[in-house]
Amino acid sequence: MSGILLTQDTTFILGPIAKILGYLMEGIFFVIDKMGLPNIGLAIILFTIIINIFMMPLTIKQQKFSKLNAKMAPELKAIQKKYANRKDNDSMMAMNKETQDVYVKYGVSPTGSCVQLLIQMPILFALYRVIYAIPAYVGQVKAAFFPLVDNLILQAGSGEFLKNLKTSAQFVKRFSNEAFVSGDTTYVQNTFIDCLNRASTSDWAELATKFPNLSNDISNTLEKLNRYNNFLGLNIANSPSYVIKESIKTGSYVLIIGAVLIPLLAAATQWLSVKLMPQAAVDPDDPNNAAAQSMKTMNTFMPLMSAFFCLSLPSGLGIYWIASAVVRSIQQVIVNKQLDKMDIDEEIKKNVEKQKKKKEKLGTSNMNTIASKSTKSLVSENTKKMSKEEKEAALEKASKYYEKNAKPGSIAAKANMVKKFNENNNK
Repeated sequence: MSGILLTQDTTFILGPIAKILGYLMEGIFFVIDKMGLPNIGLAIILFTIIINIFMMPLTIKQQKFSKLNAKMAPELKAIQKKYANRKDNDSMMAMNKETQDVYVKYGVSPTGSCVQLLIQMPILFALYRVIYAIPAYVGQVKAAFFPLVDNLILQAGSGEFLKNLKTSAQFVKRFSNEAFVSGDTTYVQNTFIDCLNRASTSDWAELATKFPNLSNDISNTLEKLNRYNNFLGLNIANSPSYVIKESIKTGSYVLIIGAVLIPLLAAATQWLSVKLMPQAAVDPDDPNNAAAQSMKTMNTFMPLMSAFFCLSLPSGLGIYWIASAVVRSIQQVIVNKQLDKMDIDEEIKKNVEKQKKKKEKLGTSNMNTIASKSTKSLVSENTKKMSKEEKEAALEKASKYYEKNAKPGSIAAKANMVKKFNENNNK
């Protein structure tokens, strides 16, 4: 697999999440290696399954909201229609109140499934970072590049050679970075591994020709990487388009089938995943109809875009898209069955009862607050009516009570000690 940067992500939110996911990926790779199957493609599939299972509760909540939203949509539209031509402040407040009551009735938030999406999005972005930079998170894969990298750094012109590779275009600026120029060992190593990790089979062949004295190191590294990257006969570090071109050149047409299947399966599985999701009905009279139509169009074109991108990106990413879409489809079938069993009327009844108890609790709390304020107000009024002598007498009485009843070590006892100390010093 190839990476944007070998060094681990250090951004505020994605960095820590990617680090945790990286530990998971490394753990998966360690286990399958002990089983005699050290394969990045298999690790990606298992990684995808575990992440999707972990996010299953969020998916269920999201789909539950979609189902309830479809049920309450007519009521919301009726409210909007009722206040369509009334823009005064009282009408707007009344409309907001009625709308809020509908959301409360169905037990959903006006923000919908935004919370679930806000949780899922960083995880998904961090997941891409890990898959794009496998050597940065899986130590065993990174170790495959040594001792080649250390020996290659010592070769004159090696940096310029890697910099000029077509597959290294996104790393060009790193060669002029101050850390690289000053010879920061870790930074230089990571830059070389980034380029080699992105290199195609022909790039490796050119490297062996350019530096024949490193042929043993190159062949040992390639042997390990090919073992890690080989998935059903395909090198997942290469893109399907590269495999097709090379297969035509060499006359080996068997691999073309696999190279073509990856983008086709990516498109087909994503289309299936979208179709299984609850689809909102498009109302011709709905003012938001254009947005709904745009979403429908996007759902149609996204699978085609996946196929297009899969052609030029490493096959490993295509495997991730396929695995992710298959897992989502299976999940969606399970979720749909659970939601079909859900009694909407019973859900509404529970939400109404929950809201009723909440109001009763809130009402009791408010009464206690009002009572407390009234008591404080009454005490304050009584204190104002007392004469100076009466106030001093009351204070003296209270002081003697706390002096007598204060528990050892309590705040009152410590206050009495301070009081006595001050009285003795003032004598």
